[in-house]
Parts: sequence; structure tokens; C-alpha cells
Amino acid sequence: MHAFSYFSCQHIICEAGAAAHLGETCKRQVFGSVLIVTDPSIKQLGLHQPALDSLAKANIKGLLFSEVRADPPESVVMDAVNFAKNAQVDAIIGFGGGSSMDVAKIVALLAHSECDQSLMEIYGVGNAVGKRLPLIQIPTTAGTGSEVTQVAIVTTGEASKMGAVTPLFLPDIAILDYELTLGLPAHITAATGIDAMVHAIEAYTNKLKKNPMSDMMAKEALRLLTPNIKTAVHNGSVTAAREAMLLGAMLAGQAFANSPVAAVHALAYPLGGHFHIPHGLSNSLVLPHVMRFNLESSAPLYAELAPLMFPEEVFAGTDQENSAKLIYLIEGLIAELELPRTLREMDIPESFLPALAQDAMLQTRLLINNPREVTIESALEIYKAAY
Repeated sequence: MHAFSYFSCQHIICEAGAAAHLGETCKRQVFGSVLIVTDPSIKQLGLHQPALDSLAKANIKGLLFSEVRADPPESVVMDAVNFAKNAQVDAIIGFGGGSSMDVAKIVALLAHSECDQSLMEIYGVGNAVGKRLPLIQIPTTAGTGSEVTQVAIVTTGEASKMGAVTPLFLPDIAILDYELTLGLPAHITAATGIDAMVHAIEAYTNKLKKNPMSDMMAKEALRLLTPNIKTAVHNGSVTAAREAMLLGAMLAGQAFANSPVAAVHALAYPLGGHFHIPHGLSNSLVLPHVMRFNLESSAPLYAELAPLMFPEEVFAGTDQENSAKLIYLIEGLIAELELPRTLREMDIPESFLPALAQDAMLQTRLLINNPREVTIESALEIYKAAY
């Protein structure tokens, strides 16, 4: 076994209705005021209101920043930072999907009174230093796992993204309340669920940082996610499926927080950057094709995952055969979830594929983790296969 390190958040609460008891949680932390960072949809739906009411009941001032957008640009991040600085809040609460939680991480760091770093200075691995404000994360989707990861992704240009990676982004408390996901539309449930599965698969096959702890988290995540995603999508009121999806997404987050994602994400990011395709769907579009590309390096590992993901199937062939069957079954699952399956369906011009490949090659932070080297030529072939 090679040496490894493993980071995790301090406290995880997995409880139905836990978000409506946020005031009690914050009161135990002796917070006088908190800022909830979320998006306009959450505000419009009122998902945050029980949490705000709970804060008021506990005599804690609850403020709201609700301007987060998907793939948040630097301007939105800094608006949130300045809001928190001006309000001089005691703690930050990320409430929503991955974008809201990523912004909350950066706000907790840059809004601290002793922070003298700029947003630009924290991009990269380990560049953020110092202290941060107390941070609580409350996911409303079962997908990103951002509530327990060290990564925050920001859109830095018209189509480019940068990541900041630091253990400082691990929250003090992650609250998993599946009731927040009950009203999630089917297409979002599907895309975010596939996103979580990608996290676990890529963590399990990471070339550089694969470790026994992440392996354990990834396998349990896939055991929970794969059998429950169809129920959560097609019958979203089944609470057991929703709870399994939320826990599975968190476990997948812990897995890839320590054994990072790779080529699937590297090829997905340009799709989101240029064509504003939701992140989970971007991953879904390229997942089977990246897995086929990785077969020559990862067949034994894929074969280990196959019976966990599809226990009702028989895998009696070689590692190569079982892995090929796994990819076929994943493609069938994506079809059953009624997600788009080709780049053509997303109105991406075929002539743009070379530009996508060029952009994917900029994701060196991710590509170094892939079990097989990705060149610009192979990236283009993967996009062509996905077309």
C-alpha cells in the first residue's frame, strides 16, 4: 500500500428535517449572525424559509445572499464576499446545489477579517491559506458532493473555469436533509445522480491518489446510487430512494475529495463553459466514452465495481468483458433516465469538437489523475464518439 492522506469534514448530520433545526445547530456554535448563500430558485421555492425561521427562533440573525448562478462567475463570487464582509456575519451557510456551496466556501475564506488574499491568488491546489469563517453546508441536490469536498469551481472567463483546492474548504458541519430533495425535478435528479456516480467511478480509478478510504466510500456510494437513481427520477416521492441518493452523493464526494476526478470531468467542463450544459449532464454525455477509452488501463477496477452497481446482473467473463458489459449497462441506465445521450442532441456543431478538445487539455489538474494518458487527439476522438 502506498502512503496516503485523507481529509474529511468534522461533523455530518444525516436527518430528515434537519435544515428546519438549523437555529439549534447554530446556537450550539454560539453564532450571532449567519449568511445563507443560495440561488434565486431556492429563494423562489422557499426551501430556505424553514431554516431562516429556525434561526429567528434561536435569536440568530439570518441574512440571505440569493444571487448565485450555475457555473458562478467571479463577479458573483465577489458580490457574495463583499456582502458577507459588509454584514460582518459570524458564519457562512451554503444552501443549494454545488454552485451555491462552492461560492459559500470561497466567501467563508475571503470574508474572514484576517484574509489578505485575492480570489485570483487562491486558484490552484493548496494556494489558499490562513483562516476562514465557520462553514455549514446544506445540499439540496444529490449530486455534487460539494458539501464535503476541498474544491470550489469558478467561471473565470467566457468559457473557462478555475478550481481552488484546499482543506480549508471542508465545512465544520454538513447537513444532509433528504426532505430538501423531494421536489427536485426528474431531469435534475437524473443529471445530478449521474454526476455523483461519476465522482465515485473516477475516484476508484484515480491513477495517483487512489487509497483504501476513498475506495470504501466510492464503492458504498455506487451501491447506494445505482439501484436508487431510477426510483428517485421516476417516483421522486419515495423517501428511501431520496435518502439513499443524498447519502450516496455525499460518500462519493468524500471519495473524490481525496482521490480526485479525472478525464470525464476534464472533458465535461468545456461543454458547460461553451454551451452552458448543466455539469451533471455534461458528465453523463462523455462518461461511457471516457470509460471505453480507459478500458485498457482500468478494466480490472471497472470489473470490481460492476456487481456492486448492477447486482442483479451476472458478470462471469474476463475483466475486459465484464467492464464492457458495465459500460453497456450504464448507457442503458442513462437512456432509462431519459437524459440526452449525444452531443448532437445538445445542438453542438461537429465543427466545434476540436475547440472542445483544446479546452479539455487545459484541465491538467484533472487529466493527471486519469488512468490512461489523454492527448488532444484522444480527447477529440472521445468527443467524436459522444457526438
